[in-house]
Amino acid sequence: MITAFAWPSAKVAPREVPIVVAGPGADRVAAAIGHERPGMFDLKVRSDEASARRALTGRDAYGAIVVTPAGPRVLVASAASSMIAQQLGQMAALLPAPGRAADAGHAAPAVQDVVPAASDDPRGTGFGAMVLPLVMSGIAGAVLLTVAVRSVRWRFAGVLLFAVAGGFATAWLARYGLSLLPGSYWEIAGVTSLSILACAATVAGLAAVLGRPGLGLGGLTLLLVGNPLSAATSAPEMLPRPWGEIGQYLPPGSAATLIRATAFFDGARIATSLAVLASWALGGLLLLVLGGLRDRGRAVPASAREAEPVPA
Repeated sequence: MITAFAWPSAKVAPREVPIVVAGPGADRVAAAIGHERPGMFDLKVRSDEASARRALTGRDAYGAIVVTPAGPRVLVASAASSMIAQQLGQMAALLPAPGRAADAGHAAPAVQDVVPAASDDPRGTGFGAMVLPLVMSGIAGAVLLTVAVRSVRWRFAGVLLFAVAGGFATAWLARYGLSLLPGSYWEIAGVTSLSILACAATVAGLAAVLGRPGLGLGGLTLLLVGNPLSAATSAPEMLPRPWGEIGQYLPPGSAATLIRATAFFDGARIATSLAVLASWALGGLLLLVLGGLRDRGRAVPASAREAEPVPA
């Protein structure tokens, strides 16, 4: 468990992080950054600052360096990743203006946060801490329903009700209680409900098919694999490859990305995360139904045998 949680944090570093360079001389600046920091950034050149801003608000890039005659200016989106925003500010401070020799006396570039994190959570630590309770609540709900409810029909309904109630309660706490998330309460409640449903349905479905071992398999997969790879406190591009990408196809990683995009970026580029969570949720519910049908099929022959007359 220590390895599962500590290893991703110990290996955090930029790996092909999408960054935009815009303005006159952007090609030269991008080439210089790529030469000095190979493999760290996926540099994309844009014509002007407006297109760079659109890349940030549309979640196509984590930051931008806008080249001007007076020197570079840095645009960041701390809502996407405060860790990357800090690193961009440190990196850009070393860049001189075009045509000016690098020296220790040039002023550090201005940094503007285009999509800031919540004012009560400027470093995003509160947001990052949301993912683990979401996962654990889904697991806990599935375990409780599996142990306490014998009827698969009622277990199915219980998973849905638990996800909706948990999602709306979590959204209220994050939106109003702790002020971790801006945006529409109803939209946040919807995506948090889907996130809990994906976790709860997966564990309950595996338990219906595999029995009690399914609880352990589902819970450990989500908790010890999915949560450390969710990149909720950093970014998928900050984890070693291919683990960052793999984490986005597990419920914790998709949940973090979906909630972040919904709350801070008006739902930009949420299709993949929605599809991943919906697939896990539907897959878990399908397993739950199949497990119930299998158990019913086993019970019918047993009842028929008991009803057969005993020959004299």
